[in-house]
Amino acid sequence: MKRFIIRLVLSAGAFYFVFPMIQGVHFHGNFFHALLAGFLFALLGWIIELGAIAVSAILTIGTLGMALFILIPVWLIGFWLLPAVVLRLVADFMPSTLVFSGWVPAIWGGLIMLFIGIITSGDFRSKVAKRVTSHA
Repeated sequence: MKRFIIRLVLSAGAFYFVFPMIQGVHFHGNFFHALLAGFLFALLGWIIELGAIAVSAILTIGTLGMALFILIPVWLIGFWLLPAVVLRLVADFMPSTLVFSGWVPAIWGGLIMLFIGIITSGDFRSKVAKRVTSHA
């Protein structure tokens, strides 16, 4: 729960402070709107990720694993595009608060959100802690 709150606050900070610095991204609102956008980003990201995993599993089982020849490259190339798609959906749900003027600003914003997700994941923090303690 603590990790989710940290991720939510960092996401809200990205919406409120960082995204307006990206050319083509317009955020109109206060920090509460940014928190709401961060929560909506987390919810929609979870739903889209769940759907992508379900479709991948169905295709893999239905083709007896042959779909993996296509799915693995798609996942490797497209995992950094997923946050951009989610940001565009958040902008569709909050049109008066968040506006993207194209896919390129959404991709830049998605990369920022991906970076926040990587930093706040438990795996990343535990690997950094192990490296710091092993060098001490």
